[in-house]
Amino acid sequence: MIHRPEGLSAYIAVTAAYWAFMLTDGALRMLVLLHFHTLGFSPIQLAYLFVLYEIAGMVTNLSAGWLAARFGLTSTLYAGLGIQVAALVALAFLNPDWAIGLSVAYVMAVQGASGVAKDLAKMSSKSAVKLLAPKEDGGLFRWVAVLTGSKNAVKGVGFLLGAALLATLGFTWAVLVMAAVLAVILVAVLVAMPPGLPRGRKGAKFSEVFSKSANVNWLSAARVFLFGARDVWFVVGIPIYFYAVLSDGSEAGNRAAFFLIGSFMAVWIILYGVVQANAPRLLRAKSRPEAELVGAARRWALMLLAVPAALSLATFLADGRAPWLTVMLVAGLLAFGAIFAVNSALHSYLILAFTREERVTMDVGFYYMANAGGRLIGTVLSGLTYQVGGLALTLGTAAAMVAVSALASGRLSVAPRPA
Repeated sequence: MIHRPEGLSAYIAVTAAYWAFMLTDGALRMLVLLHFHTLGFSPIQLAYLFVLYEIAGMVTNLSAGWLAARFGLTSTLYAGLGIQVAALVALAFLNPDWAIGLSVAYVMAVQGASGVAKDLAKMSSKSAVKLLAPKEDGGLFRWVAVLTGSKNAVKGVGFLLGAALLATLGFTWAVLVMAAVLAVILVAVLVAMPPGLPRGRKGAKFSEVFSKSANVNWLSAARVFLFGARDVWFVVGIPIYFYAVLSDGSEAGNRAAFFLIGSFMAVWIILYGVVQANAPRLLRAKSRPEAELVGAARRWALMLLAVPAALSLATFLADGRAPWLTVMLVAGLLAFGAIFAVNSALHSYLILAFTREERVTMDVGFYYMANAGGRLIGTVLSGLTYQVGGLALTLGTAAAMVAVSALASGRLSVAPRPA
């Protein structure tokens, strides 16, 4: 084992800051979704609230890799945390007396800033893994799985926190409390960040962001449709469906529905994170050559395809919001989360395996731009498909997107190094 104490300390500091960020990110998403649904926003209007968040993520990831290569990973981390604090404070100034159009535009703009913040922080922490993880005995897969899995578990707690804060403190105080906590963490990281991460190189060119590796490009395409398949039901469809099932329209009924929906979303994300963290062990990655893991990406995508296809058919055949359907949806979506987690962990490992150290921030940024693109497509289709065809169409769209992801994964080759 190669010991790199300074680099390891820096990695731990970056990861801790990233966890804190993702706690507020998950809480903010649940706050915005549930708060504006109770104000009477339609599914499409709710989806619009998150559209700029995803567009900003695409643009940020495209440029964040170059920014980190040029100015260093700590600079992009500090910027991400600072922008998120500002976005949370800005949401506190939202006026409930504004017209819906103005409210949507304002929240879209603030969510766009939050999207920039998230992807700056994400790219910093994910690139650090490639630079600091041990190379032997599947160390890279283990480290990236633990980072990504723990991050998603923390974000799941954030979903529950957001629902709880909305029900107890209300929207304005909830965002102000989160802004204050994150600001304290930003100051602590600024003061105490250990050395060990690269500071950037002046010769980095923006044109280097676009990869010439076929594997990086095909993996990025698979990522687009994998995450689109998740967000097409996750962002609007399922939360609004469960709200319709659980709430009787009273204030007490709304509070109970908030807690139950937030709890389900939290459990889903936490389960996703736990499985993701354990994916190397589930796949026996330590004893398998990289070529076998490349081939596993398509097989696991095909396994995932069966779940939304079955749920879509069941929803189509059900007579309204039957209790058995709700139970089936909960169980089926938890199964989707577990299989999705293995798919996601494989992707997160392969992008780092396919890239070289000297261009890791570029390839990781490009890959997460594709990730944000998938979330954007899924977010738009979530509101649109639910409003047009209900949950059956939403889940059917998810199945189709998983199928495309499997096709793209099938194009990956066993020679992973870029030209």
